[in-house]
Amino acid sequence: MPELLRKGHFLGSKLRALRKRNGLTLEELSARCIQRDAQLAPSVSYLSMIESGKRTPSAQLLALLAGVFQRAPAWFLDESAALDPAPAPAGVSARVPFEPAFLFSRTLLQAALPELLAQTGTSGRQFAHLLIRSHQELSRNDFPDLERAADQVSERRFPLAVDDLMRLCRRHGLEIRWFDRKPVLARDKEREVRSMVRSFFEAPGTIYANRALQADPARLKFDLAAHIAHKVLHGGDGLKSAHATGGEMGGSPEGAATDAGMNAQDVLHAWRDFECSFFAGALLAPRVPFRRFLARERYRVEAGTKLELTPAVIMRRMTKVSPYPHWHFFDAYPPGYLRAVYRGNGIPLPWGNLAQVSDPCPHWAVFRMIDAEHGARGSQISVLREAERSLLYCCHSLRVHDMAGNAHVLSVGVDLAPALATHGADAPGLVEVILRECLHRRGEARIPRAAAQALAAVAQVLNIAWIEDALLQPARIICPRSSRCPRPERCEAARPSRAREIADVREEILGQEV
Repeated sequence: MPELLRKGHFLGSKLRALRKRNGLTLEELSARCIQRDAQLAPSVSYLSMIESGKRTPSAQLLALLAGVFQRAPAWFLDESAALDPAPAPAGVSARVPFEPAFLFSRTLLQAALPELLAQTGTSGRQFAHLLIRSHQELSRNDFPDLERAADQVSERRFPLAVDDLMRLCRRHGLEIRWFDRKPVLARDKEREVRSMVRSFFEAPGTIYANRALQADPARLKFDLAAHIAHKVLHGGDGLKSAHATGGEMGGSPEGAATDAGMNAQDVLHAWRDFECSFFAGALLAPRVPFRRFLARERYRVEAGTKLELTPAVIMRRMTKVSPYPHWHFFDAYPPGYLRAVYRGNGIPLPWGNLAQVSDPCPHWAVFRMIDAEHGARGSQISVLREAERSLLYCCHSLRVHDMAGNAHVLSVGVDLAPALATHGADAPGLVEVILRECLHRRGEARIPRAAAQALAAVAQVLNIAWIEDALLQPARIICPRSSRCPRPERCEAARPSRAREIADVREEILGQEV
């Protein structure tokens, strides 16, 4: 028993992974144990406690469980087999195994997280938005209650004009008061940003809106829709962030005095901001009619001008209403701040959500387009190299300006490999062909004919015009970090380094002993 306590830290997670891999429920595993030894067999609740790390089985019970799965009891101990957690669902980022369970108890996490946030300078709102983004991706961007609420308010009228939004405001007891404010230099923690207050909500029913929005109907419609959401969803209690430009992940600048750490208000405001934003998109672009619109326009983002909707609204709703599930979207401010992210396919981003990385790959479309020397829009097919994997994406990016005049890049894209596989093509083989051609041409190359034909067919099936546009341009190799670039010549952002991997030094020392 003492040995199990010392070496059984991962026993529960191994048992759970093994049980799920064999397609057994806890009830079924308990029944299998009863078949072998009715007196020693654990109950369902005791099995659950073993898997969660709250109980350690006796040596006899471990032998019984090992017998069910035809494993040696030693396999369940720490040093005898690699931890094999249940895989994350398709299209979701890899999960962190919270093992051993006693170190990841709720009590310890509640104590450790505030210190972690304080040490990294992460604000509560940033962390809350990161949690919400993970929830959004795990939920596949599916929030039917918010969709239904928006449909009830709009009566599925599409498109809605500014006058329609004004009428909806009056229907829900909202008064609009206009103010005049020009852009100001605002503090957003460690940096100064050019910002502009667009609108804010004052309880119980007043919307204060910048008069400059009158000349910008697309942004005005979104702000009004988001404030209607607050009235409908939350009774207009006023616990809602102001709409202002230039902030980092989650929205408005937070100010220099924002304390690192987290409290319940951070989570409440972040979640409400997300709900109101999602509702606003559903109100302005209802699922069924907007899907028909996208089909007619072949998913061209620029067609949103016909509806007086911002490119951000078009892109974000595109990821939701499309019948194809493997989308990503992000809104990037120079030199590398993310204001919004959705990774429906788990795409590894070239920078962090909460801080810039030192060596982002410069070949992502957003990095090239943040530089004013490049075009204002473009489509790109990319082979993303991550560790030993090669992934294939296509994105369409726009360089735009926010209301305060700050340039930023909006990018929406799809994972092409699932579409190729559904179409009956050899997706890994085609990706490998494109990768080899790019490597041969110093990182970018025209897509070989057979692969281009397969991708053109996929573009037709998906009905996405900008995939065809991208086929007219060279494909590029991209990677999460330029220091890991697979190109034959060092990429322009990678810095020379004399750093050594300690594991390599260890192997050299061991090699000298021979």
